[in-house]
Amino acid sequence: MTKAAPTIADRIARAQPALSRTQHKMAEYVLAHQFRAATMTIDEFSAAVGVSVATANRFARALDLPGYPQFRAELARGFEAALEPVEKLRTELAHSASAVQIFAATLEEDIRNAQRNLQSLDSAACEQAVEAILAADRVFIIGFGASGFLAGLLQRGLCMHLHSVESLAGPGGVSHAARQMSRMTSKDLVIAIGFPRYLADTVTLAGAARQAGVPVLVLTDKPTSPLAPTASVVLYAFSARQLIPNSETAALGLIEALSAAVAYRAKNSVAAAAGVTQSVMPWLFHGVGKR
Repeated sequence: MTKAAPTIADRIARAQPALSRTQHKMAEYVLAHQFRAATMTIDEFSAAVGVSVATANRFARALDLPGYPQFRAELARGFEAALEPVEKLRTELAHSASAVQIFAATLEEDIRNAQRNLQSLDSAACEQAVEAILAADRVFIIGFGASGFLAGLLQRGLCMHLHSVESLAGPGGVSHAARQMSRMTSKDLVIAIGFPRYLADTVTLAGAARQAGVPVLVLTDKPTSPLAPTASVVLYAFSARQLIPNSETAALGLIEALSAAVAYRAKNSVAAAAGVTQSVMPWLFHGVGKR
């Protein structure tokens, strides 16, 4: 059986008797701020603990590592997904660019994501997703953090075509969503939304629903997403972004496509749309464009 590599905490504990007073100070900083230290260049780390770059390198070697780059890599172990946007941002900020260039690059990223998602559409999965939504007695949508906003938009897109659809990303948070699990049955459907950075609450609730026999439709970015194994059906939207963790545009495109497909297949969709229009008519601004 392969022995697990020692963590930085293990290395510090092992090296502690031989550490100097300054190195003890550095070790205390690292143990108290492991994630922050993992994002720092050697210059930033040296400044934070008040030592020279050479001293920072000697500290890494005292932990039986070749140098600071290896020390930082060991610190980042397990945090790779969370640290990726930080490293992307650091790389991008190393190059000068105007505001309009950033605008253009961001829009081009969205176009590339949309083209990739269009080319990789799985017809069987699309059919299964729409059928699962329309066949369900009730639909419950879970997603937290940024995906909570996406959950609300999906609920808005589906509500006029379904008897019961509820977003559980409300003020009650994950505890409210967990309580709703007790009233779900195999005739219901859970839609779980999760994109980088994935939230453990969404994965846990989706897994609990699947174990309870409730079908789970997952909307996520790739097969290696931690949500994918919980799915009865999964739809993917590649959502890479250079300056932030995730492209909400890609996720929203998938949500709008799903909502449109449900609207197309739903019974009485025209009557439902007309009813909604009539309901909101008093709040609409009329006469735009007339002279």
